[in-house]
Formats: sequence, C-alpha cells, structure tokens
Amino acid sequence: MAWTISFYSQRIEDDILALPAGLVARFLRYAERMEAFGPDLGMPHTRAMGGGLFELRLKAAEGIARVFYCTVVDRRIVVLHQFVKKTAKTPPHQLQIARRRMKDVCHD
Repeated sequence: MAWTISFYSQRIEDDILALPAGLVARFLRYAERMEAFGPDLGMPHTRAMGGGLFELRLKAAEGIARVFYCTVVDRRIVVLHQFVKKTAKTPPHQLQIARRRMKDVCHD
C-alpha cells in the first residue's frame, strides 16, 4: 500500500515549488521515493528529529534546504515547513514552527 503526501497549507507547497530548480528536483525525487517506500529513507536523505517529526534533507548546487514533515494515520505524510539552510545547526525557531504545525495536524 502506497503512502500519500499532503501539505499543511497551500503556502507550504508554493514555497517548496519556489525553491531553486535543483532543490525542487530533489524534493520531487525524494517525495516519489517516500510515496513508494515510506517516510524514512534513511541518512543522508531523511532524519528523525524526535517526537514524530522528520526532516527531508535537500542538497543541490544552489544550496541546502530542509523540509519538515510528520506521518499521520492512513499512511499519510504531511509536509509542515521548509526553509533554506544558512547555518550549520538548524535554527530553533524553524523547529518550533514545524512542531507547532505538527501539533495542529495531530490534534485535528
């Protein structure tokens, strides 16, 4: 049974598609793999962030981006947040946004 990918909001989907072309291509490629094989592709593609939150690690010639997502019932992956990475560590503010949105998704 295949997984499905949905987005927290239309804005999140638009933001991801507005990334540089190489990052969008990576996202689409990994999204296809997640739909076929599930949300955990393993390092270096995905990483568990704890509490049910995962990050999709995108890297291309244009830079590095992170896409946070979680899983919910019925084999559904919900994309919560994305940002372009500019520092070595993930900024706490970016994680807070993703965790808050995950809480919204899980309680609805």
